[in-house]
Amino acid sequence: METIFAGTFYNPTKGVMSFTKAIDEMVSYMREDPEKAYEVIVGCDSSATAEPTFPLVMVVLRRGEGGRFFLQRVRYPEGRKFYNLHDRILQEVLLSCELALELRSVLQKPAEGLKYEFEYIHADIGQHGKTKDMIREVTGLIRGNGFEPRIKPESFAASSVADRFS
Repeated sequence: METIFAGTFYNPTKGVMSFTKAIDEMVSYMREDPEKAYEVIVGCDSSATAEPTFPLVMVVLRRGEGGRFFLQRVRYPEGRKFYNLHDRILQEVLLSCELALELRSVLQKPAEGLKYEFEYIHADIGQHGKTKDMIREVTGLIRGNGFEPRIKPESFAASSVADRFS
């Protein structure tokens, strides 16, 4: 099945890899210490330009010990524009939901027997600033896709990890 995630992902330690290889690396990281508990999280950010880049991340955390992330920069064909903050934030969340749904379906089998939770999507919005009026809309969209939303200051996958690459 061809998805937008057919492109490459980047990990600072392992370099550039396919979506399938990124999944393999996530599972391998969890299998290094299978008795530990893990969290798998998805988040996205965007650059504030007329033709933004959307850095989309998958994060696997070993609770209390750090983790790994895998990033893909999503770019749209020329002519597809996001003219305002509302449109960009919604696109960030839609990309996050799409990746989370895909990841949940392909991660289940290889990660069988491992202790991990995959509940959260991190959104780059918060109680303060320009995005505060979008909280209900964004959190409803995330919950409607079967995940729990996290917003600033708890949304580090979007507001810290992805933000570094926007």
